Amino acid sequence: MRSIFLIILILTFFSVITSNAVAADSDSSLEMLKQQIEQLQQQVLALEKAQQAQEAEKAKQASMKQVTKVEEAEPSTMPEKPLNNTLSVYATMRPTLGYFDEDAETFWDVRDALSRAGIKATNEFMPGWTAELHGEWGIDISNNGDFGTARKAYVAVGGPYGRVAVGKQRPPQYLLIAEYVDIFNHANSPFSYDAEGIFFVNNMVTYRLQTGGFSWLAASQFDGESGSNGADLVNLGLGYDQSGFHGAVTYLMQDSIEGNFTTGEDEVWAVSLAQDFNNGLYLAAAYQDKSYQRDAISKDRSGHTLDVSTAYRISEQFRVKLGYFDFDDGRGALLSQRYDGYNTTLEWQPDDSLRFHLEYLAKDYDYLNDFDSWSIGFRYDFSKDWQF
Repeated sequence: MRSIFLIILILTFFSVITSNAVAADSDSSLEMLKQQIEQLQQQVLALEKAQQAQEAEKAKQASMKQVTKVEEAEPSTMPEKPLNNTLSVYATMRPTLGYFDEDAETFWDVRDALSRAGIKATNEFMPGWTAELHGEWGIDISNNGDFGTARKAYVAVGGPYGRVAVGKQRPPQYLLIAEYVDIFNHANSPFSYDAEGIFFVNNMVTYRLQTGGFSWLAASQFDGESGSNGADLVNLGLGYDQSGFHGAVTYLMQDSIEGNFTTGEDEVWAVSLAQDFNNGLYLAAAYQDKSYQRDAISKDRSGHTLDVSTAYRISEQFRVKLGYFDFDDGRGALLSQRYDGYNTTLEWQPDDSLRFHLEYLAKDYDYLNDFDSWSIGFRYDFSKDWQF
């Protein structure tokens, strides 16, 4: 800008010289020329000061705008709305048609392989802390499609120090032991654990903490209408999961209740191992050693459950599953329901939400009539999730 003013000054200077060339020899003309040059210099200085003031004002306004943008980009410490809300609605329908040979009688029957529907909502009410509600109810296709048998009904709060839940829910015994061998499309799977194992427990308080690959689980049941005045059940467990491998050990102490009377306690130690290989092969085994501690009237006894499950993916849509099981309730010949057996299943899954299966199951009882069945089954899964 200053160079422009100098050019104007020079041009004006030459113009004045030209216009006054005739009178250049006179003193008055020279004096007038000096005054004009001084006036032009003062105008140039005034213009430069005004230009500098404008540039300083623009820089100040730009700096203020930048500060405002930075302040707007920084989130508040406590947002007005929840950080993360999720809602899930789901259902699975699992009818089966089977041919049964049971108690020396053969027959056809439509049954249900644990159809159910549920709703689950979670809310991250502050960073790292979530609240959860979960309700799930069975749908019995084999009996009029009845709806309403509760499977899960609890509220949980989780954070950096673990998760606590209260209500009807899965116990550690199932989550760490039975779940890994429960791979078959059957209401009575796992076939040995099912005889006396626990799947859902009401009136229960659970705690879970995950550190690295380890899962620490603890649960107690408090049912004031039955059992002892304190905890009716105590279930502790430790699991480890890493790169497709699972290993766990659990301890369970539960009141034995017959009618309204407590007849003793059941003490169970259990272990489970499972490995999911990259080539499509899956192997799992679960074992429970059970001690039936009874009062003076009943006799103490001991038994066990053993379930071995394996699956192999033949192709992207087909899998074959095999299982072996052995159950011993420790009773004498007249009362014992001891059995072992096996099952095999061919599963076709043409879509992520749809699968079909063909299964053969055989139970060989030591003192009762044997059991075997052929069944075909359908399974359709539906789920819808929302985030807001």
